[in-house]
Amino acid sequence: MARTTPATQALDRAGVSYALHVYDYDPSAERIGLQAAESLGVPPGMVFKTLMTLVDGKPICAVLPSDREAALKRLAQAAGGKSAQMMPPAQAERVTGYKVGGISPLGRRRPTATLLEACALDLPRLFVNGGQRGLQIEISPQDLVRAAGAVTASFT
Repeated sequence: MARTTPATQALDRAGVSYALHVYDYDPSAERIGLQAAESLGVPPGMVFKTLMTLVDGKPICAVLPSDREAALKRLAQAAGGKSAQMMPPAQAERVTGYKVGGISPLGRRRPTATLLEACALDLPRLFVNGGQRGLQIEISPQDLVRAAGAVTASFT
């Protein structure tokens, strides 16, 4: 597995400290974030999933704990819109340059607004996808906000 991805390159360019963790990705897992947390031996609330959504037709990257669900109406409001829906997987792959199951909030092909669930700021460190299946980045939430240009909001 390559340990250099557009996500890690973005962090390196930003001068952000992070750690990489490899885990056994299970493509048949019902909830990939929960499977990643179990494989890494960390609480599910520390592993954040990346969801590509459409708010009033505009791409928005939503990053939230793997053990929570996005409230689409709250997500839309946080993004300044009226309605939100999940982006179709093929479109998410085109927009991000990553495969579903490996989408990172960092280093996406096309920059899009990023919303980070506000509860992340309560954690000293969290995990986000590193840009490929089976690779997680451990990072401080403040560094993630800075590197991803994220805005924090409550949408779960």
